[in-house]
Amino acid sequence: MNVSIEEKLKVLPLRPGCYLMKDKHGTVIYVGKSKALRNRVRSYFKGANDEKTQRLVMDIVDFEYIVTSTEIDALILEMNLIKKYDPKYNVMLKDDKSYPYLKITNERHPQLLITRKVLKDGGKYFGPYTNVIAARETKKLLDRLYPLRKCSNKPGEYCLYYHLDQCLACSKEAVPKVTYQAIIQEISTFLHGGYRDIKNDLTSKMFKASEELNFERAKEHRDQITHIEAAMEQQKVTLNENVDIDMFNYSYNKGWMCIQVFFVRQGKLMERDVSIFPFYTEATDAFVSFIGQFYLHKRHLKPKQVLVPIGTDDDLLEQLLETNVHTPYRGKKKELVDLARKNAKIALEERFSLIELDEERTIKSVERLGDLLHIETPRRIEAFDNSNIQGTDPVSAMVVFMDGKPNKNDYRKYKIREVVGPDDYEMMREVIRRRYKRVLTEDLPLPDLIIVDGGKGQISAARDVLENELGLSIPLSGLVKDDKHKTGELLFGNPPEIVPLERRSNEFYLVQRIQDEVHRFAITFHRQLRGKGLIQSELDKIPGVGPKRRNLLLTHFKSIPEIRKASTEEITKLGIPANVAVAIQEELQKEVKKS
Repeated sequence: MNVSIEEKLKVLPLRPGCYLMKDKHGTVIYVGKSKALRNRVRSYFKGANDEKTQRLVMDIVDFEYIVTSTEIDALILEMNLIKKYDPKYNVMLKDDKSYPYLKITNERHPQLLITRKVLKDGGKYFGPYTNVIAARETKKLLDRLYPLRKCSNKPGEYCLYYHLDQCLACSKEAVPKVTYQAIIQEISTFLHGGYRDIKNDLTSKMFKASEELNFERAKEHRDQITHIEAAMEQQKVTLNENVDIDMFNYSYNKGWMCIQVFFVRQGKLMERDVSIFPFYTEATDAFVSFIGQFYLHKRHLKPKQVLVPIGTDDDLLEQLLETNVHTPYRGKKKELVDLARKNAKIALEERFSLIELDEERTIKSVERLGDLLHIETPRRIEAFDNSNIQGTDPVSAMVVFMDGKPNKNDYRKYKIREVVGPDDYEMMREVIRRRYKRVLTEDLPLPDLIIVDGGKGQISAARDVLENELGLSIPLSGLVKDDKHKTGELLFGNPPEIVPLERRSNEFYLVQRIQDEVHRFAITFHRQLRGKGLIQSELDKIPGVGPKRRNLLLTHFKSIPEIRKASTEEITKLGIPANVAVAIQEELQKEVKKS
């Protein structure tokens, strides 16, 4: 523990608030809250921690704290700080999972949609559906049953759905609002458990149509009844209360937590969801923070009641969510909350082997790679590769791996501007210069390790720019391919030497994944540019042919050879001036003679 942290620990107040843990770059890597800051923050550095928390503490070089008046203020502040800083260790709270809802829009001609955003726009929302297929099937069924708007046609411009009696919006006669209100009420009743009445009504209509020998209409009603049974009747009634309830419970082990959510709608267990993530604080605090984030920042609809297990601070949650939060001690509700915990425990046990395998492949292999190179654990690795064919369309690409996993938001592409011809060393110098000048100018995070695709020449070129031009001292390595174009050796040091990596080790697989990924990214970018170049090479150099006319020609004639065969008159019919059409013909014929 450094002196700065030790001194700060001595003066921490015994009051509620939030703490922000920072790494060597000053980046916020973890945000937590506590009703007693002194006890909580000290526990990271003084107490016994599991392996995950030890890893977090190893990354901490400083911390800040903010005192609040109450614990509820601390909880709200924690969620806002997590949203602001997006710390890498607050995994469960930056999970971007969202659920689909069915929505009836608030319009003159309303429509039924599937959406993942719940907005205060006057629309009616139903759900959530943790399975988007279930949402689609339910919508498909409702679309057959109710003729809400399904097109954007004007009145009298009939769509296909109008002829199927499934869309009223394009009707020539104005549809009264009261008609739509009745339809919306029926859909609401249907989704709130009243589908049996609708099913019975359809059954009566089916028999009536059959008696009238209208067998086609009877078959339609029969199919609708079948869809209702398939979509709705598989759900079992679990409670006698016709209210919306979300039930939460959790299980945890070895620094990992699993939370199960049961969604009960109108007395029926409609859906369930599971989230598994690492946590670095008290289990009950992590659980409460998850629920707060679940509703406040993810915009999930708050139900009439939230049920939580014994030991949860339901008063704190009730203040935060502004809805009824209850801990059941007996009866059917307690049985369901206990069932959620059993499911969480089973899910966590099933996932542990996969979790540990993933850790072995990623963060632990990164730690061992750092040990082999005798550097600090390279949490952030930036890798570079060049791509060109005999100097044409030269490009470079950079990929970023964070804790052994690709971070695609930070990938970058570079068109080589200054180098002429196939000079791989100068290309590497240019891209390293451009990348890290920008890093310094914009105060972006520096990597813990740079990997260049190549040997001693590429390493030397990159090191010259970093140290002599930019004054940076960043660990630098190179990856050399074997005669089969596969990862061969890892070079490191000054002068570069081969680092002994066991071929079957996860460390070797890590650098192999990095090399394959940066090569794939560079090649893909190069192919994109070459593809554009092939389209542009013959047309764009013709005076009077810009992007619009080029696209017009290719859309109509489909290819360069077809344009070449076309007459001047055929080209001018597209609205292209005669002089430009003549120039196109002359230029394309020149290309034929050259070849």
